[in-house]
Amino acid sequence: MILNYINWNVDPEIFRVGSFAVRWYGLLFASSFFFGYFIMLKFFKKENIPVPILDSLTTYMVIGTVVGARLGHCLFYEPSYYLSHPVEILKVWEGGLASHGAAIGIIITILIFGRIKKLSFFWVMDRVVIVVALSGLFIRLGNLMNSEIFGHITSLPWGFIFHRAEHPLDLDPRHPTQLYEGLSYLIIFLFLWWFYYKKNGKPIPGMIFGMFLIMVFGMRFLIEFAKEPQETFERSMTLNLGQLLSIPLILAGAILIWHALKKTKSQNNKVTE
Repeated sequence: MILNYINWNVDPEIFRVGSFAVRWYGLLFASSFFFGYFIMLKFFKKENIPVPILDSLTTYMVIGTVVGARLGHCLFYEPSYYLSHPVEILKVWEGGLASHGAAIGIIITILIFGRIKKLSFFWVMDRVVIVVALSGLFIRLGNLMNSEIFGHITSLPWGFIFHRAEHPLDLDPRHPTQLYEGLSYLIIFLFLWWFYYKKNGKPIPGMIFGMFLIMVFGMRFLIEFAKEPQETFERSMTLNLGQLLSIPLILAGAILIWHALKKTKSQNNKVTE
C-alpha cells in the first residue's frame, strides 16, 4: 500500500541538559548567519572591501534581525498582550519572530550602519538581501522542525501530518507550507547570487534589493493562501496579516526597480549626447 501522506513526528529539541535545550530552530537560525557571513565574505573580497567592515556589519545584522523580528511579532500579531506584559517581549527563546518585522529591522539597521561606515545604503542592501533570501530557507526549515506555520488540509501525496503541533489537530494531512516557502527562498537566493555575478559585482544600485522585495514577499503573499491562520483574528480576514504586510514591500520593490532603470537610462542618454 502506497501512503499518500507523510507522518511528521520530529522532536524539535536536538538534546537537553537539565533545563537547557538545544533546538533545531535555534541551530538553523544561527546557521543562517554562519553561511551568510561566508557568502558576504566572497562579495567583500571580490570588491576589495576590508573584512573588518563585514565583521561589524554581521553584528549589526544579528541585532537588527532579532530585535526587528521579535518586535514585529509582538506588535503586529499580539499587540494588546505584549503591551500589557512588556517584559514578555524580551523572552525571545519562547518563540515568536515575524519576517516582516525582521525586514523592517534590517532596513533600519543598514541605514544606521551605512551612515556610520560611510557606505551607500543600496550598496549594502543589494548584497545583504542575497544572504537574507538564503536565511529564509533556514528559518522555514526551523518552522518545519517545530511543526508550526503549516497549511490547510490537503489530499496531495506530499501532505504532512504534524503530530507535534502545538494546538490539537484532526491529524489530517496538511500543506507543508514551510517547505513551499523555504524552497522558493532557495531559488530566489540562487537567482540573486547569479544576477550579482552576471553583473560582475556591479549591479544597478537598488536593483537586487527591489527584486528581492518583489520575489520574496510576492511568494509569501501567494503561499499565505495555503496556510492556516497564525492568529484567531485572521480567520475573518479576506487577506491575512502576512499578506497585508507584504503588499507595501512588493510595491516598494517595484518602485526601486523602476527608479533604478530610469536612473540608468538617464545616465546612458547623457553618455550618448
